[in-house]
Amino acid sequence: MDNSSGVGVIDKAAQVLDALEAGPTTLAQLVAATGLARPTVHRLALALVHHRLVSRDIQGRFVLGSRLVELASAAGEDRLIASAGPVLMQLRDATGESAQIFRRQGDWRVCVASAERPIGLRDTIPVGTQLSMKAGSAAQVLLAWEDHDRLLEGLQSARFTPTVLAGVRRRGWGQSLGEREPGVASVSAPVRGPSGRVIAAVSISGPIERLTRQPGRLHAEVVCNAGRLLTEALRKNSD
Repeated sequence: MDNSSGVGVIDKAAQVLDALEAGPTTLAQLVAATGLARPTVHRLALALVHHRLVSRDIQGRFVLGSRLVELASAAGEDRLIASAGPVLMQLRDATGESAQIFRRQGDWRVCVASAERPIGLRDTIPVGTQLSMKAGSAAQVLLAWEDHDRLLEGLQSARFTPTVLAGVRRRGWGQSLGEREPGVASVSAPVRGPSGRVIAAVSISGPIERLTRQPGRLHAEVVCNAGRLLTEALRKNSD
């Protein structure tokens, strides 16, 4: 598909912003992701920083800027969150477990939507909760499709291994047993943006006693289906 608008500088700036959708990015990673010349990428990135469409993190990497949040707020409801409610409730009802959506924000993953199990023992994760990117099936999913450098960085001090992430990529879903919290199991699947990048993880979580020591065998299919429904909703909304 040709994404060219015919206005070169806008198209190139859009390529830079698309590349930043996955998270903090070095200049070298931006060059590799966009295929543009290094001086061009550097000049565009600094211009976008000037307009607060891009920012820099504490390590000097480029990240999406605060102006985008302001513009998104002005445009109306966040598309992912707007689509999330019915999908999460359906997922909760199908599995009997609490369901969540996580997005990566720097070194954390943040719960942006949830549907709690109404009664009984449950894993409660309120919207806005920040959790580690070093443990849990949602962290696995958010990291598994990153480029090589980010993958290596994310694996430092992580509770999961490169072999685990290879399995996530192969199967299309992740599972965890007591990684984030003792006694808690989870299953997660990717949600992809219109560009095909993994932008979020949809998850269920609950006690190992209910989910068993092979939670993916029980619930991977329905969790992956929820990820596909959210991905399709984002694509429709972007058309």
